[in-house]
Amino acid sequence: MALSGNLEKYSGLVDTQFKNSEIALKFSERNSFDNKEELAAFLYNCNMKDLLSLSSTARSKFNSDSRIITYSRKVFINLINLCKDSCSYCTYKKEPDDSGAVMLSPAQALAIAEAGRRAGCTEALIVTGERPETIYPQAKTWLNNLGHKNLSELISDLSEQILKKTGLLPHTNAGSLTKSEMANLKSTNVSLGLMLESSSDRLLNAGEAHEKAPSKIPKVRMKSLIAAGELNFPITTGLLIGIGESFEEIIDSLILINEINKKYGHIQEVIMQNFLPKVGTPMEYSNSPTFTYFLRCVASARLILQNISVQVPPNLSPSIYARYLDAGINDWGGVSPLTPDYVNPECPWPTIKELRETTSNKGYVLRARLPLYPQYLIDPLLQTKFVDPSLKGYIEPLVDNYGLVKEDNIKDEY
Repeated sequence: MALSGNLEKYSGLVDTQFKNSEIALKFSERNSFDNKEELAAFLYNCNMKDLLSLSSTARSKFNSDSRIITYSRKVFINLINLCKDSCSYCTYKKEPDDSGAVMLSPAQALAIAEAGRRAGCTEALIVTGERPETIYPQAKTWLNNLGHKNLSELISDLSEQILKKTGLLPHTNAGSLTKSEMANLKSTNVSLGLMLESSSDRLLNAGEAHEKAPSKIPKVRMKSLIAAGELNFPITTGLLIGIGESFEEIIDSLILINEINKKYGHIQEVIMQNFLPKVGTPMEYSNSPTFTYFLRCVASARLILQNISVQVPPNLSPSIYARYLDAGINDWGGVSPLTPDYVNPECPWPTIKELRETTSNKGYVLRARLPLYPQYLIDPLLQTKFVDPSLKGYIEPLVDNYGLVKEDNIKDEY
């Protein structure tokens, strides 16, 4: 899959100071890349300093104000952590008899959302395992007792209650939903989350990360991403770097995401997440990606992805996350004052004060956003296309003319 149009666009962004460098010569001589293998080879081999300069310049062309770095103030509602998948790196999934197994009542979920409202949050991140009711009788009973046939029905009802009772904006990450399930959530969720993780079928093989994770079949994930596009439903996706994929497969995944978004315009953000090995998992002794390698992957994402924000979670790189600003990212993702990162509980969030100071020290301005990116709010055509009319009354009081959270709503005491 060629990226000639994208590369031609960026070939003109190289500063004159690099006109004699390897990266500038590559763009000036070829002006485009004939195939993805050539693109991957270029991104893998080019000088890091020049690659970072190019990706930073690409960010300045992407953002209307390149000084702004965003984040979302959220509460993490861990609704149910039973899951039909068994990924080789995951500690989020629990079995019904585990002490850490969670199946919240609506009242418990609403209490978390209300606590978030009091702390100045605007996002209610609803996270679940993948279709637990299909393999666990306990999950099926839990749903039936709440009056629902399946998990998506419960999420739809809970999202409506969160909206009406707290004003927080739901953003659901419940795995590979069907088109009809997404349609039922569109009036109560401003956006969805679905990590692609990788487009490589090879990771489904015996001994690989997704061997026992049928929902991680790339075609299944892509079907959901495309269905969201057909529904004009904003969505966040992402890659998990370091779970056995090659650099070429990372580039393949980024190209695929970019191509889907070029057709629908609904992929608001790509999370570049570095793998961290967890005790007790089959990949406990696997290596994390090195900092320099991951930095190269992040910069490559910024260069490949068009009109899509790039995020790196700061809590997964606690002492060095500022460096990812050099690679062209423009968002830190969700940060919570109340709830842990249940997917990576060993990695606490930075405080907003720390995040603001770190961002400022690199010359940027930290601003809070909603779980719906500003472009969908400030562009009338995009708002009409992507924002459900029933959600506008909840969104408008929260944002300024730039589509960002009003400054008088901000609290930095955590």
